[in-house]
Amino acid sequence: MAKRRTTRVRSTNRQSLSTSNRPPPEVVQNRLLAALPRADRDSLVPTLDIVPLKLKELLHKPGEYIQHVYFPGGGFCSIVTVLEDGSMVEVATVGREGMVGVTSALDGSPVSSATMVQGETDICYRMTADAFRHEMGRRGAFYELLTRYSQALVGFIMQSTACNAVHSVEQRLARWLLMAQDRMGGDAFPLTQEFVAMMLGATRPTVTVVAGTLQRAGLITYHRGHVTILDREKLESASCECYRAATDLLQAVTSVRSRAPGAARSA
Repeated sequence: MAKRRTTRVRSTNRQSLSTSNRPPPEVVQNRLLAALPRADRDSLVPTLDIVPLKLKELLHKPGEYIQHVYFPGGGFCSIVTVLEDGSMVEVATVGREGMVGVTSALDGSPVSSATMVQGETDICYRMTADAFRHEMGRRGAFYELLTRYSQALVGFIMQSTACNAVHSVEQRLARWLLMAQDRMGGDAFPLTQEFVAMMLGATRPTVTVVAGTLQRAGLITYHRGHVTILDREKLESASCECYRAATDLLQAVTSVRSRAPGAARSA
């Protein structure tokens, strides 16, 4: 794996960034971190590195202990279940609305899934697992927010499981494209049929047929490993209810205030 460029924020053993170069709390690109009260966001700065995420980079591997958790500032990652024959099926996508590594980092157990970068970004906020557990142990606003996110992520995975079991490949592909578009923040992004087949648990010929159907209907264009969304409204109609259900679950994490005592604090 290529060595990643890492910028340490207020580090004791590396040259620190000046205050003017630190990302101000109001422009933090990860929505979980941005949703924290300002004092809590400021207190997290010494624990964060800003790192890029590269396409197809593996952040976590099955059976390994988590050393870092990740709060993407753009792009997205796929959490996948890896089968004995090496095949993988996606169970969740994580972009700037969430974080990677929350469950395994909490109990310190080896991770059972893999996490792969599917959409590149120059900004991802990385925290050591030890620092994450420490912040959660304080039982403050960070703990309340990440607890809500953990519950939403479980609901997201349950929705994905049901979707893979009962909905057509066309519906599932439309759902996945919508989620990718949301996280990439643009209409065009790289996508190979081989990857889609792996993520959806379908054969490559099936994906070829389904992608061709969406293209002939004017919903997308697909050429040489790149897809462009042409008609989002029709793509939502071609999808199943799982797209909206999963999206609403994740949006509620940062849009609904917790009633726990710590939530009474304001930024």
